[in-house]
Amino acid sequence: MPPAIILSTLNARYIHASLGLRYLLANLDRHGGAGLRQRAVLREFTIARPVAEIAAAILAELGEPVAGQPQIVGLGVYIWNVGTTTELVRQLKAARPTLSIILGGPEVSHEWQDQEIVRLADHLITGWGDVSFAKLCRALLDGPPPLMKVIPGEQPPLDDIALPYAEFTDDDLAHRVLYVEASRGCPFKCEFCLSALDKTAWAFDQTRFLAALDTLHQRGARHFKFVDRTFNLKIDSSLAILQFFLDRLTPDLFLHFEVIPDHLPERLKAMIARFPPGVLQLEIGVQTFNPEVQQTISRRQDNVSTCANLAWLADHSPAHLHVDLIFGLPGETLESFAQGFDRLYALHPHEIQLGVLKRLRGTPIARHSAAHGMIYDPEPPYTVQQTAVVDAATVQRFTRLARYWDLLANSGRFKASLSLLLDASSPFAAFLAFSDWLWLATAQTHRLTPEILVDRLFDYLTTVIGHDREAVRQTLLADYQTSGARANPVCLQGLLKDREKPVPRSAKALAQRQALHGSVIR
Repeated sequence: MPPAIILSTLNARYIHASLGLRYLLANLDRHGGAGLRQRAVLREFTIARPVAEIAAAILAELGEPVAGQPQIVGLGVYIWNVGTTTELVRQLKAARPTLSIILGGPEVSHEWQDQEIVRLADHLITGWGDVSFAKLCRALLDGPPPLMKVIPGEQPPLDDIALPYAEFTDDDLAHRVLYVEASRGCPFKCEFCLSALDKTAWAFDQTRFLAALDTLHQRGARHFKFVDRTFNLKIDSSLAILQFFLDRLTPDLFLHFEVIPDHLPERLKAMIARFPPGVLQLEIGVQTFNPEVQQTISRRQDNVSTCANLAWLADHSPAHLHVDLIFGLPGETLESFAQGFDRLYALHPHEIQLGVLKRLRGTPIARHSAAHGMIYDPEPPYTVQQTAVVDAATVQRFTRLARYWDLLANSGRFKASLSLLLDASSPFAAFLAFSDWLWLATAQTHRLTPEILVDRLFDYLTTVIGHDREAVRQTLLADYQTSGARANPVCLQGLLKDREKPVPRSAKALAQRQALHGSVIR
């Protein structure tokens, strides 16, 4: 029998498994009534797949429409898929007007009044959908029909929400990142983040949550990405979760946490230090070191404690550090950002993720648009185009730099060579100069293979900076061999014997990327 409900979304990549849809699936019987779950299926796609194929797959699974038997498609809408999902809704409604399409997700939960996708769909649930989606499905299938198109999502106590982890399939466990959450919400008010709208953070019952994790672990799950905005907000909870994984430590275990940079008490340090290398990845949002900018965007951050904690993590912990900075915040100049970058670089994190500010729908950052001359792209992902202190050309210049930084520094392929490039009073200024030169030399930010980068870096280090050609060649050779690349850059001709054809990266690319960094970015 065809399903009555298809839950779907368009993920950025196959490896991502939607946590939100699995919450909706798990709560159908709990909040929509017995029997609803067995009438539903979960079908995920990627944004790379043609929309016509996705629409055809959904319609084929629904089968031919039957009079008096409503069918529902629920779609998760995010900043990265809203354009493609809009076209999907258009095609589904054109092919089957009687189909009930329900939207939800952060991209349609705020400022939805003028969105084309909302106009095309039948219903929209804003905010939390765990309870409201199930109730809406029951009303659409069995009546009475809902009177409203836009339904504010009901936010129940977390104990009233069924956990979604049993909805991960064995294939998910074997091949995909498993997203989990010990809590929801955030007590902080950083205005570029949707979590600024939360009044506080809410924690799931720890016993219930750890029991669900234990079941996942027994089924073979080893790769857990926590989506909590503030994993180390409550240290007792953080310690209990870390101890849970220490008790189940295996060589293939991988854990990702997002942590507050200025809150790392000694007992948490001691627990982190007990893990072997390669298990823990910490995403640390520094965003800006500029106190005036921090105050403008309502970000509370002790910069002294942040630096001390990052230095300890880099020098004394086994954790892989992925630290974020945002360019384009109101009042942040290129010069003040450079100072913050240099301050962070000196602390030696493994990766520095350079992002450009995006004005997410509903975020309070919009209140600064007039005063700080903030102009954003009207299309997703709503990236800032210029500010009162950063012109459009500088934003474009930085965007190129961020791309090149990811290719050279964050990839871990050029560890020793990068030290030659950044051996300056301002590492940011040194890399910006290289970025400008590389753009003029290649006119591209994509399709830059490791071999192209090796040759261009050789040219820059020897002809622009003036380093000894043979010393640079030997440094690049060591980096290239360590990276595992199998081609033959021009500047290394004669030094690489018996080169084979390039081999594809393995499924363990993340672990390999971490391994390439060794200890830290220097």
